[in-house]
Amino acid sequence: MGTPITPYGGNDAKKAQVARMFDNIAHRYDFLNHFFSLGIDRLWRKKAVRMLLSKDPKEVLDVATGTADFAIEAAKKAPHLKVVGVDISAGMLDIGRTKVTKAKQDGRVELVLGDGEQLPFEDGRFDAFTVAFGVRNFENLPAGLKEMNRTLRSGGQGYILEFSKPRMFPMKQLFWLYFRYIMPTLGKWFSKDAAAYTYLPESVKAFPEGEDMKGILEECGFTECELHPLTGGIATLYVVGKA
Repeated sequence: MGTPITPYGGNDAKKAQVARMFDNIAHRYDFLNHFFSLGIDRLWRKKAVRMLLSKDPKEVLDVATGTADFAIEAAKKAPHLKVVGVDISAGMLDIGRTKVTKAKQDGRVELVLGDGEQLPFEDGRFDAFTVAFGVRNFENLPAGLKEMNRTLRSGGQGYILEFSKPRMFPMKQLFWLYFRYIMPTLGKWFSKDAAAYTYLPESVKAFPEGEDMKGILEECGFTECELHPLTGGIATLYVVGKA
């Protein structure tokens, strides 16, 4: 899949750089996430949560949970649900735990520090998994996907929400103008980490999407892979199953 796109360059492993990046921007992450997407990211998550809960899972794994937006949203909508969130950034999880308590979801949302490519859970434990804007940051994408497959029970489903590249005029032109020039400038001002918001458009540009991503998911053992483009192709929701 070529040389990994990293936030800071140099010889450090991508996962170490990603953890450092998210630790650096954790204090501003939620604000910038919603600001840059104009709040549309909330609608994307709500759609994924609705699809997830329609299958009535009992225990869900939220990979690359960050500050736990997805985990909290799912838990609040389904009183019977237990959500385990895992992330490589301790700084993001610290903020996530505060949000979990504020949302009165302690005991139903558990946040664990861990590597998505080496998940600390037994085979077939979860009824479903979710990951929102996280697989793009894996150092080894197939390794991370295989781990999600391993920890998913037979008959379970996964929901992967990730940025993609719009193809149609004028969305394509506006998207890249925004991602390449406006976002890095504003991200530098607000977060004080210029590399984080330069990395974002570069990682989106390099990441496989659509049918390419579907092929990788199938190679990693998933079945019934569905693609749901969102907001003119800015993002895609991949829904996968396990036989």
